[in-house]
Amino acid sequence: MIAGSRATSRKLHLSGVRKLHGGWIVLIAAVLLTLLGVETIDTTRPDVATRQFLLGCIGLVAAFGVAFIPSRRLRQASWWLFVGGLLLLVFLLIPIVPDSIVRPRYGARRWINLGVTDFQPSELLKIAFVLAMAAHLRFQKHYRSFWGLIVALCVALPPMLLILLEPDLGTAMLFLPAMIAMLITAGGRYRHMFIIGLLASVCAYFMYQYKLEPYQQDRIKALIAQFQDNTQFEQTIGYQGAQAKTLIGAGQLTGVGKEVAGQLLQANHLPEEQNDMIFVVICLRWGLFGAIGTWLLYCMLGIGGIVAAVGCKDPFPRLVAVGLTAMLLSQMVINTAMTIGFAPITGLTLPFVSAGGSSLVTTWLMAGILFGIAMRRDPLMTREGFQFADKGRK
Repeated sequence: MIAGSRATSRKLHLSGVRKLHGGWIVLIAAVLLTLLGVETIDTTRPDVATRQFLLGCIGLVAAFGVAFIPSRRLRQASWWLFVGGLLLLVFLLIPIVPDSIVRPRYGARRWINLGVTDFQPSELLKIAFVLAMAAHLRFQKHYRSFWGLIVALCVALPPMLLILLEPDLGTAMLFLPAMIAMLITAGGRYRHMFIIGLLASVCAYFMYQYKLEPYQQDRIKALIAQFQDNTQFEQTIGYQGAQAKTLIGAGQLTGVGKEVAGQLLQANHLPEEQNDMIFVVICLRWGLFGAIGTWLLYCMLGIGGIVAAVGCKDPFPRLVAVGLTAMLLSQMVINTAMTIGFAPITGLTLPFVSAGGSSLVTTWLMAGILFGIAMRRDPLMTREGFQFADKGRK
């Protein structure tokens, strides 16, 4: 009888596995986006395209590996991963670290040389941040109280400041959208979030005045000048953005095809066309239809992430699903907005599509976590994690 009751209790606390779930939507979208990236990179960089395909395969394997890690293990490791990521960011900024270990590129210290490849700690920290924020917000006293949300803001600020010092404005911009989406999902009070939004705006102003590099400020000025039909920056700091708009316009509705696209890219010299400017190549090669198709794949990815979140009662995996989905979609929006002239050029990659090692594998790890969350049923004893009613709380 005792053994039977223990088995019953264990069954009540163990999660089941779904065969059909939203994770498959995420997986299909991620595969199609990765293949789109390989084909787009092949327009001008066939050797890089082959490497991108191999990295995509590695990312897929890593995604399935992380998908089978239970949510409670991710929660237990969340703060360790977050603190470890912060320490790596500090390591990048230590002046005495030789260039053979921390390789500067274009004046930025973002990568650690591992011998066979370079590792970008800020990519890992994006996942660690979402896990740590979800672990914090799973308690009602944190997401329903003002001071609990202040702590959440304090969790977001250190990685943002350290990443800005690298400097990497694009990646730093991703933390706030993810945090806001998680706060809304948790049921944070709107008046508290409004106050925190004001504080964040003040912090953003001081970051712009005192933390951004002069060239980063010039990129924002170039964007403003563009809306004013001022061409003074088009041959200097605004050159990349001006070339991007010209090539996107050349793609028109259906694109110019692979061969002509390669010739136009070579003639017009678009910097970083395989990395942060890859959406320009998509628009040039496949036109407006290619751009819309790319956006639809990201919508598909977002739907899969939302379905994964809705299927959870446990607050931690639900918040993780929302945070990762918001971060991926925010990165897509910022990247495509900067290429079409609606945001300053930041060097932010297009998830799953842009060439890169750390960025591609990290996005696949995000997809794997989303797949694992969607795959698991909540244990029978799980209670609803969030309460939206005030119930007299002030």
